[in-house]
Amino acid sequence: MTHVQTVKIEDAEYGDIYTACIQRNGTGWLGWIQEYPRVKCEGDTKAVLLETLETMLYETLEADWEAWDKQFEEDVKAGKLDCFAEKAIADVREGRYREIEELQKFLEK
Repeated sequence: MTHVQTVKIEDAEYGDIYTACIQRNGTGWLGWIQEYPRVKCEGDTKAVLLETLETMLYETLEADWEAWDKQFEEDVKAGKLDCFAEKAIADVREGRYREIEELQKFLEK
């Protein structure tokens, strides 16, 4: 096997950058995503490998987002987040909040 090369893959939807680690393996190519080690595959050519890695990364990200959404919905239905809502309502009632515009000015500094 040859040394490992790295190639940046950009998630077009969110603009996140991921690192594809690729390596020649005999007549083919091996690759994985550094930030998502479970995304790994092989390809006959470097181009095919990179295209497959990008597709698999997108599918994995989508599956993770869907799982997160499902878990969030389950937690809401189970009342696991009620304490946060109650605290937020109490804070508003007692004046412990800031207007969005004020926060935006603070963040711009």
